[in-house]
Amino acid sequence: MLVLSCWTEYVHADDYQQQRDQLVEQIKSNVQISSDFLKKDQLDDRVLEAISKVPRQEFVPEKQRRWAYKNRPLPIGYGQTISQPAVVAIMTDLLQLKQTDRVLEIGTGSGYQAAVLAELVDKVYSIEIVPELAKRAAGDLKRTAYDNVILRHGDGYYGWKDAAPFDAVIVTAAASHIPPPLIKQLKPGGRMIIPVGGRFMVQHLILVTKDEAGKVITRQILPVKFVPLTGQH
Repeated sequence: MLVLSCWTEYVHADDYQQQRDQLVEQIKSNVQISSDFLKKDQLDDRVLEAISKVPRQEFVPEKQRRWAYKNRPLPIGYGQTISQPAVVAIMTDLLQLKQTDRVLEIGTGSGYQAAVLAELVDKVYSIEIVPELAKRAAGDLKRTAYDNVILRHGDGYYGWKDAAPFDAVIVTAAASHIPPPLIKQLKPGGRMIIPVGGRFMVQHLILVTKDEAGKVITRQILPVKFVPLTGQH
C-alpha cells in the first residue's frame, strides 16, 4: 500500500513537470511572436529554467489546479488573478536579474511571481494589499520552501522604504502612473517593470531604467491587461 502511494505521487509530480516543460515551449513561441515589441526573440535561459521549476499548481486555488499550466491568467479570489505565465516570464526577463540582486515586488497575489524571482535572486521583498492573499501566499511560499521571499501586507504604491534601495522593482498591477516612491527606491543602474494604464484603457508594459547618474528613462514594451493597482493613493 505504501509503495503504491509513493508511486502514485511520483507519477503525479512527473506529470506536472511534463506540463511545465510544455508551458516553457509555449512561452518560447509567444516570445517569438512578440519579438518586434521585445526587441529580442528569446528569453534568458535562467528565466525559462525558473518557469520549469516553480510548481504553479501550488499557487492557485485547488479548483483551478487542472488549468495551472495553461498559458493564461487564473482567478485567485478577491478580484485578483495569477498572471499569464508568458507575461510572468517576459516581465522577469526584462529585469535582467543577477543572483545577488535584491528585488521588490508590488502585488504578491498568489505568490507565483515571487517564487519565480526567488529562483533567480538572493532576496525578494514582496508587498500585498489584500490581507487574505498576503496570508495565503506567505503560507504557500513557506510550504514550497521559498524562504528567500520576505512578504508583508501593505500598500505597495509607497514601496518598502526600510529595505530600499533595490536592484529591481516589478509591479504586477496596472497603475495610472509610475509611483514616485518606487523610482526613488530603485538603485542607480536598476530596472523597473510596470504596467501603466487605466482599467478601461489600453495598458502598456513600461520598462523604467535609472542610470548611474540617477536619470530615469522609460520604454514602452507591449500592450497588456492587468487588474488595477489599489490603495489610498
